[in-house]
Amino acid sequence: MNKYSLSALVAAGMLVGGLSTGSASAADLGGNCCADLEERIAELEATTARKGNRKVSLTVSGWVGQQVMWWDDGVESNTYVTGLGSTLNSHFKFSGQAQISPGWSAGYVIHVEANDSDSLTINQDSQHNGSALGANGAYAVQLLQSYWFIKSDRLGKIGVGLQSSASDNAAILVDGSGSLVPANWVMFDYNNFNVRTSAGGNTGFQWGSLAGNCFGGGGTGGDCFGAPRDSVRYDSPTFGGFSVSASWGEDDFWDVSARYSGEFNGFKLAAAVAYSQYAQDFFTMGFNGGPAVVAPDNRWVDYFQLGAYVEHVPTGLWLYGAYGHVDPNGNTRDATGAFTNTARSAGDTYYIKGGLRERWTPLGHTVLYGEYEKFSRGNTDAMVNAGLTASSHLWGLGVVQEIDAAAMSLWISYRHITADVNDVVNNTSIGTDDFQYVKAGALINF
Repeated sequence: MNKYSLSALVAAGMLVGGLSTGSASAADLGGNCCADLEERIAELEATTARKGNRKVSLTVSGWVGQQVMWWDDGVESNTYVTGLGSTLNSHFKFSGQAQISPGWSAGYVIHVEANDSDSLTINQDSQHNGSALGANGAYAVQLLQSYWFIKSDRLGKIGVGLQSSASDNAAILVDGSGSLVPANWVMFDYNNFNVRTSAGGNTGFQWGSLAGNCFGGGGTGGDCFGAPRDSVRYDSPTFGGFSVSASWGEDDFWDVSARYSGEFNGFKLAAAVAYSQYAQDFFTMGFNGGPAVVAPDNRWVDYFQLGAYVEHVPTGLWLYGAYGHVDPNGNTRDATGAFTNTARSAGDTYYIKGGLRERWTPLGHTVLYGEYEKFSRGNTDAMVNAGLTASSHLWGLGVVQEIDAAAMSLWISYRHITADVNDVVNNTSIGTDDFQYVKAGALINF
């Protein structure tokens, strides 16, 4: 990802624009050209982003990503233009650091996302729903991260503020195939779509609540506890390709993770494992459509995830897999706020993707892939209280073309999702329609 100094970029752009206008030639500048130029640069530096005391750096980075999506739920079909979903949407990031002494530095990150038709919240009724993270409106700007850190080359890094936790996206980020954005185990694109009955009616459930539910931890599908949190986080230095992280915050959650990456004998390897637990204040609002409950709900959730990626560099063949297990514990409440002692539904996510990564054109690598995913249980309290269990299956195909000269990726993909819903009380199966969609999009980095 290319990164630039904002002050240098703006100053250079405005300076070139100013010198290219009008009819002045080099001879017209006269003997004071250098003095005039220095004065102009001083004016520009006074009106652009600066480094303050000139000891702390400033880097601006980010990407813009959009896609066109055609979908069919068995009854209705339509075509939407959407963003990539909260945490993947177009964004910009300010970051920087300064050296305190040899081996020690301090820095900061401010990460702002431009929510554009969040693919996590769109459905049959609306292409323009608000952010899954709670920002108002379909076109809201939302803060993803804002934290400072102190880093030691030998001891590691401590960060304080709004940031990704140690387990956030742990299993996803080891995917080095180049297909991570268009194809991962989160229910981007179809999470909030209503599930149709086989007769064309409405089941009353969305795909995200049908299976792969994260019980209030943020995220959906595989990436439970998948949103930035106010926290204190520690990241160790990397030793022999291994590193560990831990974080705590927000009354209360804590999580830990371990990562490895390396290359030997023509193979690239990457793996990550993480465990998180979150409780109490995540569950203080209304349940099953009931009124808000002020007292904590005496519930907590354990989540385990594992991801691994391997690529044979000479041939370009690669394979990626991930597993997640979510386990809700404690008592649930009914619509009145009273404890029900209903057994809650643990769930598992299985995801595998494989393909070929080859450089067939001067543009950059081409990535071909196929994917399969299964969400087993992990149903909402409302479904459990109604005596229902559900699972879902997904398979898909896609191609990604990287354009190195523009730091850009283009993709087109197809996905097909089916559901298995059972009435436990009557021991019967409830027929549902499949959901399928094709999307084509692009992401450009800056």
